[in-house]
Amino acid sequence: MPRHRLLRIAALLAVVAVAGCTNAPVPDAGGATTTATPPPQVEGTAGAAGMGDAYYPDDGNGGYDALDYAVGITYDPATRNLDGDTTVTAKASADLSRFNLDLTGLRVSRVEVDGQQAETRREGRHELVVIPKTPISKDATFKTRVVYSGEPESVNSELGVNGWQIASSGGAFAAGEPHSASAWYPVNDHPRDKATFSVRAKVPDPWSVVSIGREQEPLREGGWTTYTWVEPTRVASYATTIGIDKWVFERSQLPDGTPVVDAYAPGTESRMPDERRVPEVLAFLAEKFGPYPQSAAGGIFLNEDIGFSLETQTRPIYAKWADLETIVHEQAHQWYGDSVSIENWADICLNECLASYAQWLWDEKNGVDLDARFRATASKASDRYWDRELYDMGEGNEFTAVYTKGQLAVHALRRQIGDEKFDTLLKQWAATHRDGNATWPEFEDMATELSGQPDLRAFLTSWFRDANKPEDRYLYPGTLR
Repeated sequence: MPRHRLLRIAALLAVVAVAGCTNAPVPDAGGATTTATPPPQVEGTAGAAGMGDAYYPDDGNGGYDALDYAVGITYDPATRNLDGDTTVTAKASADLSRFNLDLTGLRVSRVEVDGQQAETRREGRHELVVIPKTPISKDATFKTRVVYSGEPESVNSELGVNGWQIASSGGAFAAGEPHSASAWYPVNDHPRDKATFSVRAKVPDPWSVVSIGREQEPLREGGWTTYTWVEPTRVASYATTIGIDKWVFERSQLPDGTPVVDAYAPGTESRMPDERRVPEVLAFLAEKFGPYPQSAAGGIFLNEDIGFSLETQTRPIYAKWADLETIVHEQAHQWYGDSVSIENWADICLNECLASYAQWLWDEKNGVDLDARFRATASKASDRYWDRELYDMGEGNEFTAVYTKGQLAVHALRRQIGDEKFDTLLKQWAATHRDGNATWPEFEDMATELSGQPDLRAFLTSWFRDANKPEDRYLYPGTLR
């Protein structure tokens, strides 16, 4: 996921405000809305209110597979009001009498399922419960249209402020991990359920809009402009974004014709020289990881001192402090994190350990002795440095050791199995799970098979699963001895 400046981790604050609504809302004593009458009883089952991730069990929803998000919004920076009209296409995995979408803090005025008005109600912090007029049959593809409005909210997490944020220019942007998409559109908000994505955003001139995927021709009318971005490759919800600002755009192409769009908020023009090296960075990473797996490329540069930069798919979003090293890290995520996405948040090392090691590979290209760096780092590391797992590290600990101990662990793995097999592992992992999801145990299985070393599992346990300093035979393998 993101790379932090000085690995700064903000304190986790559980503060989420939710406003409820139905098709015929009746205010309750607390100001929320509830249904005036019980929802109709229909045959079928209720889709689960969470995906079942051990760390964030309420994130995402069960009973269906999201296929596509067609997000439509109108946003006025002067009022900070957002009007949304989003259609979610999904396939039912069971006979559904009701199902949930994740949507935080916005008032819903209408929901339709396959063109028929549906009942709705709020449950929990971000659950929008949808009760269709008729049951949805298992394996059926169905469309849910949600019309909503309000001032989108931000939330605090261990990474800092997530979700919808107001820019210093008066514009706005949406970014964050582990969950941010539900702040501005209805979604199955867990990386396990990837879907294609498009956004159609109308803003008053002279504001403009950037997002992920491929840029379409804008439509200008009456002092407002509608910008459309389409991502045809499935994307994890946290890797979607939108930015509304007075952007300076630079457009180019990779050698194979892949479109590159870079967007710079006012005051970030100094980042242009680093970002113009993205074709060089992607060419280098493709040598290491295999062909570039995305439909487009580029970057979004905020003039904001937020605590992270983030691998939003095709077009990472960068804090004002981002440098070339940050660009390398976030572009590596286009393979590890975006193309190959995690199954559960316990698997986050698949994203962060590998993207962090990409920074080392870039330094090695520029003449750095990685073995010497490894030895120097390992010899000076404190007990706290070692006393953290890289796999299944526990809720709230995902974005810590993966950026530091993770780099050492991956380099040790490289020295344990040798450069040739390590190179094969990186490429084969990206190719095997392209446009899908995977788990850390699956990575261990592939590494063990490719290595031809039956005892590699003990090495992997010592480095990635244990919360202590590996013993010397694992700490200094191969040329590190």
